[in-house]
Amino acid sequence: MQQVPKPLIAAVVWWPLVAYGQVDPAVLEAERARIEVVERCSRSTVAVFSQDGQGGGSGVVISRDGYALSNFHVTHSTGNWMKCGMNDGKLYDAVIVGLDPTGDVALIKLLGRDDFPAAEMGDSDLVRVGDWCFTVGNPFLLATDFQPTVAYGVISGVHRYQYPAGTILEYADCLQADAAINPGNSGGPMFDAEGRLIGINGRGSFEKRGRVNVGVGYAISINQIKNFLGHLKSGRIADHATLGAVVRSDERGRVIVDDILEESDAYRRGLRYGDEVIAFGGRSINTVNAFKNVLGIFPRGWRVPISFLHDTQRIDTFVRLRGVHAQIELEEMIDGDKPPGHEPPQGDEEKPENEKPQIPDALKRLLGKKPEMPDIVKEHYTAKPGYVNYYFNQHERGRVWRALVARGSYAGTGATWVIRGTTGMAEDFRLTFSDAEAAIRLPEGELRTELTGGLSNHAEPPGSGGMLVALSLWRRMLVEGPEKFGEVYYLGTEPLPGRDGLFDVLAAAYDDVECHFLFDPADGSLAALSLFLQEDVDPCELTFTEYREVEGRMLPGRIRVRHGDYFERIFVCEEYDLHGEDDGREEG
Repeated sequence: MQQVPKPLIAAVVWWPLVAYGQVDPAVLEAERARIEVVERCSRSTVAVFSQDGQGGGSGVVISRDGYALSNFHVTHSTGNWMKCGMNDGKLYDAVIVGLDPTGDVALIKLLGRDDFPAAEMGDSDLVRVGDWCFTVGNPFLLATDFQPTVAYGVISGVHRYQYPAGTILEYADCLQADAAINPGNSGGPMFDAEGRLIGINGRGSFEKRGRVNVGVGYAISINQIKNFLGHLKSGRIADHATLGAVVRSDERGRVIVDDILEESDAYRRGLRYGDEVIAFGGRSINTVNAFKNVLGIFPRGWRVPISFLHDTQRIDTFVRLRGVHAQIELEEMIDGDKPPGHEPPQGDEEKPENEKPQIPDALKRLLGKKPEMPDIVKEHYTAKPGYVNYYFNQHERGRVWRALVARGSYAGTGATWVIRGTTGMAEDFRLTFSDAEAAIRLPEGELRTELTGGLSNHAEPPGSGGMLVALSLWRRMLVEGPEKFGEVYYLGTEPLPGRDGLFDVLAAAYDDVECHFLFDPADGSLAALSLFLQEDVDPCELTFTEYREVEGRMLPGRIRVRHGDYFERIFVCEEYDLHGEDDGREEG
């Protein structure tokens, strides 16, 4: 007797129940909601193809103006521009924006419209094992009609750390799921059950003799990508962070500092060999793996909280993270025909999807053979050494500066500014600064310095790390703007301790010093300035608050100056003279 297929039995049982209304309405509603979520998320999913039809992968649009995420190892093979299909059936030109080679993330921008369907960002820190999820993408480049493939599953692990295994691609704090991630899925989205973007697919475990998913796949957490998004929009090559210290587990299971660089900020903040790290980056640390996970989600240069035990004393502070790579190393990562990390997998090592699926001949004809860069892409691409796409750095720098001057232009003020007020110690002060010199007058006397002979030589007042130089460069940047100040570029975004959110950063080199200007994206105001007189030393940090209007311009009512852990001054600014009319005037 022939056996009846199980799907047929299920259908025979199911449909009469539906017909007679005996299926729980909640089941039907859950099915309807799931289908609606999949349809909505599929609209933002991208099929990525190289312009010559030789390879590709997946991506997802994250903003209506066309910014989309993918993997570094996908876009590296497509070049500076690519073709992107969406489930509206259309093929769009797209251009590379920024790269994070270590984190295996790429930012691209689809061109041709300003109303792309965009995915809703989720919070990957809220994801738990057992949550439903689904992956959407272009496995084996099957989506020749640009209709993505969907795989449903559950989150089977969170905070997974994947060692580089001989490559530069380091998957830290990633999500593990049993929803299928196959060759071609790389760069595509992982959504939660509500359709929120929680990760970017990129790595899978495969059978030793094939390229078939075995139910163990990994996605880069969306919270890590949020940290790097400003750097990716800068058109530069993003670098990951290191603490400048090595940790190990001791016999009691504590996370102990095993080695530390004396030139690191962590060392300057008091961290020493043998200290126990108990919290880092807002998380409790109880294993070396947990420490590596947290460290891997931050860009270089960020200041993050750290707590450690030193001689049984708990120390809570902020530490500025060092970069993992030198600039030349980052540039080498994106040069050449084959990016690091594309070596053929050995055994069942968990490496990124790296074999190029073959594009069908019909789609190759649509894509064309090695076409020239379209005009719309040329309008959004500028080559410059050290940049992935300098066009977007100029774009972001201009955006930040326009937001500032919308509050009032500082052009046309005098060559010297004078500020009067009282310090936090209730002492009267007068600050005078120009391009050539700067001075501070307090009841006990005046300190004046000429800003010549290399600015890194001027650290006055003693212990401040160069407060007078910082004030002079603050005025210069406001008056001249980034076009005339010197070499100014958009660095990305970073946190400002004591303030919520991320701040836009313009990095500027002037004379022999470097400045970082931090702008509040909420209102465009300049929130802080960090002056680095030398590499690997504490900067002089100025924060600006309590803004008020002065002669049609917004200026801070309070300036806080800080240098390391030993110098801090508060200046309450009661009177501004932006034309230096009383410069040098004696006071009784």
